[in-house]
Amino acid sequence: MPLQNLSTRQTIFLTAAATAIATSSLILSYQALRREQRTTKLKKQVGEDVEEWERSRAGSGIGTPEEKIERIMKKEREWKKGEFDEGLIREQLTRNYNFLGEESMEKVRNSYVVVVGCGGVGSWCALMLLRSGVGRLLLIDFDLTTLSSLNRHACATLEDVGTPKAIAMQKYFKKVAPWAQVDVQVGLWRKGSEAESWLEGADWVVDAIDNLETKADLLTHCHKNGMKVFASMGAGAKQDPTRVQIADISNTYEDPLARSVRRKLRINGIPGGIPVVYSTEVPSEIKLLPLPEEEFQRGAVKELQAFDDFRVRILPVLGPLPAIFGLNIATYILMDLAGKTLEDYAEIKNRKKMYQSLEKGLMKYEKDLKGLKEMERLPINSEDVGFVFDDLYAGRSSIPPYEIPSKPTVLRWDKTRALDVDNLVVLGMKDNKRHHELCYKEGKSLEEVYGKEVVDGINRKSAQARRVMSWRRDE
Repeated sequence: MPLQNLSTRQTIFLTAAATAIATSSLILSYQALRREQRTTKLKKQVGEDVEEWERSRAGSGIGTPEEKIERIMKKEREWKKGEFDEGLIREQLTRNYNFLGEESMEKVRNSYVVVVGCGGVGSWCALMLLRSGVGRLLLIDFDLTTLSSLNRHACATLEDVGTPKAIAMQKYFKKVAPWAQVDVQVGLWRKGSEAESWLEGADWVVDAIDNLETKADLLTHCHKNGMKVFASMGAGAKQDPTRVQIADISNTYEDPLARSVRRKLRINGIPGGIPVVYSTEVPSEIKLLPLPEEEFQRGAVKELQAFDDFRVRILPVLGPLPAIFGLNIATYILMDLAGKTLEDYAEIKNRKKMYQSLEKGLMKYEKDLKGLKEMERLPINSEDVGFVFDDLYAGRSSIPPYEIPSKPTVLRWDKTRALDVDNLVVLGMKDNKRHHELCYKEGKSLEEVYGKEVVDGINRKSAQARRVMSWRRDE
């Protein structure tokens, strides 16, 4: 509407409205400006007050904020049983309470575990026992944290390099569970010394020692004194996590350390009765690293040992494997402390009846192949058959598509070669019959029947079998 057509009353109304809007805008702008000024002043005042507060605290001997944090840390290291807020502890352990129940968790929290050896295995075991509520731990180790140990240690950091592993763990553990009692002994456990008293009163002792002699001494001492002890076997040079399992020391396979420990325990009159974690993975080509030639030129290599009987050379370790070993131990011990012992744990490698059945079948196939009237004794045994079935071919058929046969058989691969571990394959019943018909009766070559790629693959497995057999027979 044109302005000249407006009435006097309309003009006055519009003028008044415009004036009100302008006035409101001016007031709001002024209020916003005042708020901003007051906020700036308040921030400045708060900053000055904080600075003054910090100066006054520092002047009174209370110290800087960093020093205050350090005092809090020290305060946490001084918590005694019953002082830390019980509600917070139960909240932190709520999943364990849900799983195990009130009565079992009471047992766990009142338990005492000694961990001997605070490297890759021992650190992970101890840490998870702590996180699960174990109320008291003693950590025993003489060794210092090195850069090379950080690939497998549960809690050591760069700032811990050069300090005892047990101390590094104690420091870290206080950040996780300040209410727990975590003691350390920076030293070497030796039989016949005061170190034997370190184990007194323990509900469980964890053997995570690398050295064979000390390990056997510790296990013997615990067993003969009625102490529950759980031992870790060799995690070094292992790569397959699916092969890790728990078994009695008397029923371990493929693990060189377990074999040596078992022999020493038998000499000491202990045939079994000690749970261990070990790997059924067959020994690989990864061995102890050789010493540089200059070390031999310096004199007696034995003088390089940190202690008598400790190895000088390094065994390569893939970081996750020691952790898996340690977590196996922690789980087993936790369940036992809770009164829910894993008595029927599956020893998957202990399948003697199955291996004997496969051996018997092999004897029958050999009888038919040779045209004998009666079965004859084989140059291999059921343990060798088990190695081929479980370790060489992982319970699968030796030919594509590498299925798990419902009725597996083990038989001679190349009928022109002598029967030995490196000349065995695993086949299902259907493939077994086909192999007999085409390779045994019709005399077709392996490449004609299966193709070069399959034959080359089995040849590689055969070479692996020869290496393992060579290692076994040297033992």
